[in-house]
Parts: sequence; structure tokens; C-alpha cells
Amino acid sequence: MNRRSFLQTISATAAVVLPGTVFSATAKAAPLFANNPRLTPLRGFSGQDVGCDNVSVEGKIPAALRGVFFRNGPGLFERGGQRYQHWFDGDGLVNAWRFTDSGVSHQARFVRTEKFVAESAKGEFLMPGFGTYFKPKRQIKSADSTNPANTNVIPLNGKLLAMWEAGSAYELDMKTLETRGTTTWAPELKHMPFSAHPKVEADGTFWNFGALMGKMVLYHINANGELLRHAVFDIPACSMIHDFAVSQKHLVFLLPPITTDYAALRAEKSWSEAMRWNAGESVKILVVEKSDFSKRRILEIPVCMVYHFGNAWEENNVIHVDFVKSENLGAFFDDMPKMMRGENTDRARNISVAAFLTIDLTTGRTNVTTRAESVEFPRIDPRFVAQRNRHVFYPTYVGRRSTEQFNSVMRVEPESGKSDMFTFSDDVRLEEHIVVAKPGSSKEGDGWLIGVGFDIERQHTFATVFDALNLSAGPVAIARLPYWMPQCFHGNFLNA
Repeated sequence: MNRRSFLQTISATAAVVLPGTVFSATAKAAPLFANNPRLTPLRGFSGQDVGCDNVSVEGKIPAALRGVFFRNGPGLFERGGQRYQHWFDGDGLVNAWRFTDSGVSHQARFVRTEKFVAESAKGEFLMPGFGTYFKPKRQIKSADSTNPANTNVIPLNGKLLAMWEAGSAYELDMKTLETRGTTTWAPELKHMPFSAHPKVEADGTFWNFGALMGKMVLYHINANGELLRHAVFDIPACSMIHDFAVSQKHLVFLLPPITTDYAALRAEKSWSEAMRWNAGESVKILVVEKSDFSKRRILEIPVCMVYHFGNAWEENNVIHVDFVKSENLGAFFDDMPKMMRGENTDRARNISVAAFLTIDLTTGRTNVTTRAESVEFPRIDPRFVAQRNRHVFYPTYVGRRSTEQFNSVMRVEPESGKSDMFTFSDDVRLEEHIVVAKPGSSKEGDGWLIGVGFDIERQHTFATVFDALNLSAGPVAIARLPYWMPQCFHGNFLNA
């Protein structure tokens, strides 16, 4: 399938979905969140950019930790008295935490997408969101017409890319965070899906995919940001493929049993509300050879839901994959709409755990094991992407409170089962944490674990720095902003 056929399929779907749909607005954020300070970061901003040139630091930032910690997430959820009903809908707000010899600074700017610029001018929502549909007031020409660029941000050869699930990456200025426009890898790939979870190997080799409407696009990009190869092909029906893993020789995808109810879309339901979980079906494992995208095979594992992967590596024709496993789409259907209404959710109902998959390519046998801790957002030392890794890092939860926030960071050694952990109080809400390697070191995990959190009692956002191999010792430094920020999804570090 070529780009024209792919986009015609998207346009045809939009034509079925959009006419006659009506937006069902919720109340404004302030009344919703007034009695729940735990969820302040989900109130969102009104579109303003913010910054702090001299962030207060407790402890000492390591002298060798120099560079920029980029983060991205949904930052605006309401306009003109209307409020989105799903966390995934908000406009992208990119953060830059800069670690320099002069100290720590912070900057955040909204991505000036086509959607954001038009809606800012009108003071109202003009386009439907993934989880909140209403009648569009602008023509939908492609997925980029509704692209919020709100999920991840990554440096690539001097460029900074803000990414979403189903449309193009937006290029930003590395220093100012100003928006430069959408990225087109080749003329025939304009407006094609480009996922928010690319995988970058130690030599800079950049892999990504896009998936929509039973089709998948694969991208092989070099360290200079040049497209080397791409392919478009059919895959088993799946309405949501968020992430993937890369081993030495293969790309690995887990396709949950999610289908789209088009009758529900015609009945004025959002795309997320029209997703159907088919509990009686299996998860399809799609394995693609990196050297030849046409060489693909399908295997299966028992039904589960997966959003995020840590890494993959292979030895003796067996692929090892670590990911986070949920039972179903409960958190997606139940928790996220509640959070957008300022309501707490029950962690015990929709728990996600660390999972480890083996795929024997010789026999076709698969096996999944899990740990007990509630986790999400797995990350590894970036120098070991697509290589054998011995550590995986997660935010996790420890304590009695059953709400959805994470209050701890944890390092797990999958092969030995050992773990190392630090727990904050219940008045802390943590985001994803990432590993930054020490300059000149080749030892896995020898560096810092850095991440962002929200202090519920003080109502401000902070960044933490840990010794990645000694989390239990606590943070070596905490940088505290004088304000709170909307909660982000994902990010990456660029060394100075």
C-alpha cells in the first residue's frame, strides 16, 4: 500500500466518523480539581509558556551531569468552557530542564501545531480529540489536522522532535523550543503515522513505526536523520499499538486484541470509546527482521494489554523482551476519564506489572513471567538498547493509599530478580525516570536516574537526580520549581 492509498483510507474513516458528532463538555477544571490537590498537574495550563532561570536545588547536581532533560506531555485541556474527557487529548507542552555549570533552569513551551495555532486564535476547540469527539469546525485533511504532538520528545542530529501517536513529528528549535513545523521523511511519507516511541541504538541508528487501520509503516533512519528504508504492510486488526522493542536482529510488536466499533463512532462516540477489548482472543506477536522488513512472522501469547516496553535482546535464537503488562483496557476506559474530572482512581483495580517475555524463534514457543510490583514507564541505560541489558528502571508505588500515583523509583535485575528502591512520601506523584550515563563510562547503569515529580503538599513540580545503581541511598539532588507543571508522559536527555 502506498501513501496515497493509506491516506485515502484515513480520510474515508474520518468521513464516516465525523459528521453529526456532538461534543459533550465537562465542567471547567477549577471546580473539578478544587477539592483534590493530588491531581493538580492534570488541571492543565491555559496555553501559557513558562520558565525559571534559576531553579532552587537541594543537595548537589553532579559536576559531570551537563545537558538538557527534555519532557513532553498534554498541557492544555480546556478552551471556551469546554474540557477534554481523556488525558491523551491535551495539546503538547515540551519542557527543558537545563543542567549547566551555572545551575539548573527550566523552560516549557507549547508546540505550535496546526491545531493549537488555530484553536488559540478562536479561543475554542475546533477539532475532535482521540477521547473527546465533537463536530469539527475545520476540515480534516490528514491525521496532522488533529495532531497535538503531546507524547514524547527526542533529539536527533541537532533537531528536537515532538511526537504523537498517529501523525508527523514536529520539529522544535533545540535552544528556544520554538516550533519549526512537521517533519517529512520522504515525499511519499508525508502525514504518515510516526509513533512516539522510536528506539535509538548506541550508534545512533533510529527505528520507528506507525500503525493505523490495519496497516503498519516501518522507518529505518540513520544517526544523521536520513531515511534509509521504509515499508508499509498489512497487520492483524488492532486499534492501538503504542510501543515496540528492538533486539539485535528483530523488531518486536505485541498486538493486543483491540478492535474499533465503527457503529459506535457513527453514534457520536469518541475513538477511544469505540475501542473494543476482545478478552477471548490472544495477543499477536509480530516479529520483523531488521535486515529485511518483508521477513515477518506471527506468534501468540495469552490475552493482556501492553503500552510500554523496556528493551529486547536475543541469544541462541531466543528473543528476550521486557514490558509492562496489564489485564485489559480498564485504566484506559475508566481511570483516565476520571482523572480528567479530578477524581482519584483505584490502583488495585487496574494494576500494571513488570513482565518478561521469551520468544524461541526455533520452536515458536513463548513464555511470560511477571513481578508483583505496580509499575509503568520502563527505561534502560540507553547505551544498551537492542543489546543484552541487566537493569530496568520503573516508577512504582509503595504504601497504603490506593490512588493512581507513583511514589517510588525501582531498579530491577530481571535475571537475578534483585531490586533496589527508594520511596518518597505519599505526598509525591512521580513521572517516568530515565538513565543518563556518566561520560567515559561503559558499565551498564553507571550514571544517574533523573525524573520529574509533583509535591502535593507544596503544590510544585521538582526534578530528582539519583545514583542509578544506588537508588536506596535517596536522591543526590532535587531541583524545585516555584510553580507546578502539567504532568508529562515521556522524555530524553541530550548531553552537553
